[in-house]
Amino acid sequence: MKEIKTNNAPSAIGPYSQAIVTKNMVFTSGQIPVNPSTGEIPDGIEAQANQVFTNLKNLLEASGTSIDKVVKTTVFIQNMKDFAIVNAVYDTYFKEPYPARSCVEVSRLPKDVLIEVEAIAEM
Repeated sequence: MKEIKTNNAPSAIGPYSQAIVTKNMVFTSGQIPVNPSTGEIPDGIEAQANQVFTNLKNLLEASGTSIDKVVKTTVFIQNMKDFAIVNAVYDTYFKEPYPARSCVEVSRLPKDVLIEVEAIAEM
């Protein structure tokens, strides 16, 4: 196992790694929409979704893979009414064949953000 740390995605805010690489897989921790350069969280679900997927893309690249090699995502959203917006943003980052995905509504996320995403990717 190898721990991944990058300044191009939010730092861990607890006892966990940003990502872990095994022989042929990368497992990311949940990414939230914090701009890693400024620490700011954008307003609104569309802007937050774009920041989350940018953070995820940067973390995967720091791990030695890419967003094109993601095989599974888990998307946590605060309001299922935002599903269509999240889906539209998701579609700009992922191409066919799309990763397997779960999307669940949760009552609260870290820093009261609207979305969090984790992924598993091939190396």
